[in-house]
Amino acid sequence: MPAELKSASHGRTMVLTLSNPDHRNALGPGMYAAGVEALNAADSNPEVGSVVITGAGSTFCAGGNLQRLLENRRKPPEVQAQSIEGLHGWIEAIRTFPKPVIAAVEGAAAGAGFSLALACDFIVAADNAIFVMAYSSVALSPDGGATWSLAQALPRQLVSELLLCGERIGAARLHQLGVVNRVTAAGAALDEAMALAARLNERAPNTLASIKELLNDAAGATLAQQLASEREHFVRNLHHANGGIGIEAFLAKQPPRYS
Repeated sequence: MPAELKSASHGRTMVLTLSNPDHRNALGPGMYAAGVEALNAADSNPEVGSVVITGAGSTFCAGGNLQRLLENRRKPPEVQAQSIEGLHGWIEAIRTFPKPVIAAVEGAAAGAGFSLALACDFIVAADNAIFVMAYSSVALSPDGGATWSLAQALPRQLVSELLLCGERIGAARLHQLGVVNRVTAAGAALDEAMALAARLNERAPNTLASIKELLNDAAGATLAQQLASEREHFVRNLHHANGGIGIEAFLAKQPPRYS
């Protein structure tokens, strides 16, 4: 069966499902392009408030297809470079997407699959989920922003263990470390991710977009630069129609209805 990224709408949440049953949902160029296209469509659709990324069946994603990588070794290096650019375009699209993105992880999230989950704003994982940066086990180095994401989230010594040794780490441990947001029973990660998405869908979309942008910029900004950005976003959101709706609803002790 061909590898594909399936898209479905559930209320205000778009669900993107990695489907490559013959290779444990391994990624490929077609999925990268479809992922970017889906996010572009979701960005322009006001009916979409959030996105959930999950894997078909009992596995989130095995990472790259090693058979395809072997084939690419017989081709010019530019072929693999273009493939990685496709992956990185999808990772950047997730990071800059103005709406929340949630990874719902069952089973293994390996290699670029782990990178993909890390690019999301939230990770909901089953208690049997295993995360592994398996690159060094096959004499390769990470892609998909793994080194950046892990270095932002964890101490260097632990990141070194995960990347250099290719150590497996469970959902419970990543939850303790603050990388995984929710741990569920096996088979329940998607349901929990959808419940989280529903909560986020009730919040003002312009505010969520501002928060994502501020978080993305924080790592490379000085305190003065970040304070200036926070001021600009705060003023813009206060004078947005949703600012009035939110404050008035809070004072009236009523649920807000944002535009």
